[in-house]
Amino acid sequence: MPSQDRVALREAITSLPAYVPGARGGVGRFSYKLSSNENPFPPLPGVLAAVADAAADLNRYPDMYAGELVEAIAALHGVKPGRVVVGNGSVAVLEFVLDAVCETGDEVVYPWRSFEAYPIVVSVAGASGVPVPLLPDGRHDLDAMLAAVTDRTRAVLLCSPNNPTGPALAGDDIRSFLAAVPSHVLVLLDEAYTEFVRDPRAIDGVPLVDDAPNVVVLRTFSKAYGLAGLRVGYAVARTRLADGFRAASTPFGVNALAQVAALESLRERPALLARVDELVAERDRVTSALAAHGWDLPDAQGNFVWFGLGERTSAFAKACVEEGVIVRPFGAEGARVTIGEREANDVVIDVARRFLS
Repeated sequence: MPSQDRVALREAITSLPAYVPGARGGVGRFSYKLSSNENPFPPLPGVLAAVADAAADLNRYPDMYAGELVEAIAALHGVKPGRVVVGNGSVAVLEFVLDAVCETGDEVVYPWRSFEAYPIVVSVAGASGVPVPLLPDGRHDLDAMLAAVTDRTRAVLLCSPNNPTGPALAGDDIRSFLAAVPSHVLVLLDEAYTEFVRDPRAIDGVPLVDDAPNVVVLRTFSKAYGLAGLRVGYAVARTRLADGFRAASTPFGVNALAQVAALESLRERPALLARVDELVAERDRVTSALAAHGWDLPDAQGNFVWFGLGERTSAFAKACVEEGVIVRPFGAEGARVTIGEREANDVVIDVARRFLS
């Protein structure tokens, strides 16, 4: 029984795992920050100009449902605007998707290790999380995830490319998975890093929405578009589901400057994707150099690489910090390193080389 002399918090809240953001550099010392999967390029000049112009109207509420942005996203994907729901980052969209479908006692299956927010948003929605370990190569174990589906399962989360390990899900594998999952179970495909994927077998989730009514695809402007500081994400789903997600969303959830920045970024998409190509080329240079030094890493399809270091994780992270680079350690499992400036990447390559010598 909770104490009668103070307000009690829900047990699901008090038992939540903490979300650990990427570390930042200490005061007075320059460090490259490769711990948060940020895009190292600044916003394009046109995006900055559009945001500066919009700042003059900060005394006004934004468009509640971001209608112009929704129409632009829908046009990009060739879907009707009613199928697009926007929010304050793809994490917020995931939150109100789960809020819209989960009841107390429901279960949500997700891969682990994967995006740190999954167990948090599942618990806040009132459901129970069912984490399924990854395969040794950092990929989803889809057979085990399918076996984890029970009559209590309300949703399954998939992450492609998987954060933090890197591999993308193959289209054929996902289509087989969907054929076996009960049609009343929601399948959320988190594609936050999809613009960085170059594996020709990888899934493009949006077309699946036409084929499978229980599929929802999550995307973001934080990574490839470089708008992490403004927080814009969206879901693509069947209209009936999208209406429910929208009803559960936070009113005015995407601020005015974020809407303008995302809209202008879509207008300048070719220039932004050229930057993505540069980052992919740098990612491939880094992984090739690491392979030449003897590292056998998971297939990197995002803007990051994963070092499965086990008990040596903290030592690796400390060695990187000593050389002026901050990476993201995950306990005694491994470290994720974002692809950043070439100079920073070269430091990581050198530290990793010495770790194997």
